[in-house]
Amino acid sequence: MPGLPYERRRARDEIAQRLAAIVESSDDAILAKDLDGTITSWNRGAERLFGYRAAEIVGKSVMLLLPDDRQDDEAPILARLRRGERVRHYETVRRRKDGSLIDISLSVSPLRDANGTVIGASTIARDITERKQAEERQRLLLREMDHRMKNLFALAGSLVGMSVRDAASPQELASIVQERLSALARAHALTMPKDSAAGSNDSVRLHVLLRTILAPYEGAGGGDDRLRINGDDVTLPGNAMTTIALILHELATNAAKYGALSSPSGTVTVECVAKKDTLALIWDERGGPRSDEPGEDGFGSLLGRLASGQLGGTIEREWRPEGLRVTLTVLRDRLR
Repeated sequence: MPGLPYERRRARDEIAQRLAAIVESSDDAILAKDLDGTITSWNRGAERLFGYRAAEIVGKSVMLLLPDDRQDDEAPILARLRRGERVRHYETVRRRKDGSLIDISLSVSPLRDANGTVIGASTIARDITERKQAEERQRLLLREMDHRMKNLFALAGSLVGMSVRDAASPQELASIVQERLSALARAHALTMPKDSAAGSNDSVRLHVLLRTILAPYEGAGGGDDRLRINGDDVTLPGNAMTTIALILHELATNAAKYGALSSPSGTVTVECVAKKDTLALIWDERGGPRSDEPGEDGFGSLLGRLASGQLGGTIEREWRPEGLRVTLTVLRDRLR
C-alpha cells in the first residue's frame, strides 16, 4: 500500500516523541553519551541531580562528573559498552556542579544504530544517598551495640565475682546479684527511645540517672525529702553511665542497711561538682547511726574497683560522727 511507509514513519515518530517525553519527565537522571564519553543528551532529572543545565554540559565529557579518585571508573564501562554489554546497578560516587559528592546507582545500556552497531550509551543515575546514610547509621548502631554488650558482659562478670565475696549463702548471693542487675537495668532503660521512631539515646543526664537509681529508696522509712540532688548536671555517655549507676546503687544499699537511710530521720545529699577536667559526686549522709571505719572493708574495695577499673577515677571516704561522706572523682575525658 502506497501510504504504509508514511504511516510507519509517523507511528515511529510518535513513539519516539512519547519516549522522549517520558525521559524528560523522569525523576531519575537520564543521559546519553557517545563511545568517547561525550554527553549528547541530558534530561531534567540530570539537571536536578548534578546541578548542570543541559546547555552547560551537552558536548562536554562525562569525566566532568567523576571525582578525582574515581577517574578510572569510566574506561571499564566504555569497554563493556563497546562489547554490547550492559552495566546494571553499579554503585559509585559522582560530583555535582557545586563540587559536592553524591552516592548514585548507575545502569548503563548500549545505544545502537540502524545496523546494530553500538554508537553510544544511555545512562540512568539514581540518587542513593539516603539509603547509604541509613546503611551507615545501621553499621554504627551495630558497632555500638557490640561495644555496649561487651562492656555489659564484662561488668556483669565482675559484678558476680564481687557478689560472691559479699554473700554468706547461695540465697544471699542470688539476692545481691539480682539487686545489682536491676540497678543496671534501670540505668540501661534510660538509653532506650521513648518511641519506635527514635534511635537509642546513648547518653543520659546525670540528675536523671541519680533520680532513677535512687528512686527505690526515696521516702522508704522516712519523709519524701530524704534524698536530695544538688549541683551541676552533665551528660553521661552509656559506658560511664552503667558504672556510675552501680556505684550509686552500692552506696544507697549500704546506706539503707547501715547508714543514714536505715534511720527514719536520716538524709542523703548528692552534690554534683563539674569542673573543667573533673566531675565529682559527693555522697553526704546525715542523721543515721554513728558510722565508724570498719576493720575489713569489702564495700570500700568494691567501690574502688568500680571507680578505677571502669572510670579511671578515685573514691575517697570520710567516716564522720554525723555520717559517711564518699567522694567519687572522675576525669571528664572519660565521660566523652
